[in-house]
Amino acid sequence: MRIRSVRSLIYLAGGLGLIVAIFAAAEFFDAALAAVCSPSTLISCEVVDKSGLTTTLGVQDWIWGIAGFVAILVLAALAEQHRRDLRYAYALLGLTTAGVGLSIYLLSIEVFRIGALCPVCFTAYVFGGVAWAGAIVLVRKMSAAVRGPKDVVPDEAIA
Repeated sequence: MRIRSVRSLIYLAGGLGLIVAIFAAAEFFDAALAAVCSPSTLISCEVVDKSGLTTTLGVQDWIWGIAGFVAILVLAALAEQHRRDLRYAYALLGLTTAGVGLSIYLLSIEVFRIGALCPVCFTAYVFGGVAWAGAIVLVRKMSAAVRGPKDVVPDEAIA
């Protein structure tokens, strides 16, 4: 997979994740939307929303989603702009790794404490995971591109 394709995958996952997070915010404010994605008591946005367990560190979970996906898009753009500077790609990897960790935590709260799974939230978790996988591949490919062929030492490495 080419670096450009990996970047496109990260942008796609980040953009779709942002849309899903915005929908999660909308359903927080409009109970009718939460009812739409509640086909049963086990798979239910409404049950999760009404559980009282949808804040982390005092911040609503949908805010984490919106902020996280915006940050993914910004860092992906910075990594693309600064192709020879691996700091942005590593920052993207760090952010997406933290996002996956938060997603696992939130999923465990849904499943084990609330006893219901929010399909909108789960979709956001999946898009975060895709962005994370893309960030891993991006760092590996960008590192290889910056290093160049193994037998040639770049001037920067000598200084």
